[in-house]
Amino acid sequence: MTGRKRQAKVLRNFRDLHRSTGALLFILFFVISISGLLLGWKKNSYGIIHPNSEVGVSSDLKFWMSFDDLQNIAFATLQDSIDKEIDLEIERVDARPDKGMVKFVFENHYWGVQLDGANGDVLAVTRRRADFIENVHDGAILDIVFNTGSGILKVIYSSITGLALLLFTVTGFWLWYGPKRMRRMTRKQAERTKA
Repeated sequence: MTGRKRQAKVLRNFRDLHRSTGALLFILFFVISISGLLLGWKKNSYGIIHPNSEVGVSSDLKFWMSFDDLQNIAFATLQDSIDKEIDLEIERVDARPDKGMVKFVFENHYWGVQLDGANGDVLAVTRRRADFIENVHDGAILDIVFNTGSGILKVIYSSITGLALLLFTVTGFWLWYGPKRMRRMTRKQAERTKA
C-alpha cells in the first residue's frame, strides 16, 4: 500500500470515528455547551442565574450576631418562606464581612438565604439556579437523581465527555491536516516524476 493510500485510509477511519462519535455524543456536548455558556454569564445575569449578594448594615464583625443565631433565623426563614418540611442540611455558610452579609446554602435543594450579619434581617431568599446548572454541567446531577452518594456517576460522565472531547480534538485536527498533507505528498510525487 502506497503512502498516499495509507494516508487516505487513516483519514477515512478518522472521519468515520469522528462522525459516529459525534452522533452518539451530540446531546452531551449540547448540554455541556449550553450549561457552560450559562455559567460563564452567571455573574452578569442580574440575579437570574446567580443571586446577587445583598449588603448588610455593618462590615465590622464585632457587631455581628453569633452564627448559631443567624443559622436559626435562616432555618426559620426557609421553613416559613418555602416549606415547613424542607431539608435544612447546610452545604456551606458563606460569610461576607465586606458586605455585612451571611449566605446559607443548603445541601439537598437549590435555595439559599442571605442575612444581615449584624441584626439578622433577611436580605434575600434566593433560588440558586447556578448551582443546578453547575451540577448539570459537570454530571453531578446524575448522582443526585440516582442518589449514589459516591459521586461515581459524575466521574464516569466527566471521563466520557473529557475523553470524547480529546478524541474530537485529535480527529478534527487530523481531518483538517490530513488532506493538506496528502496534497503536499501528491505535489512532491509529481515533482519527482517530472524530474
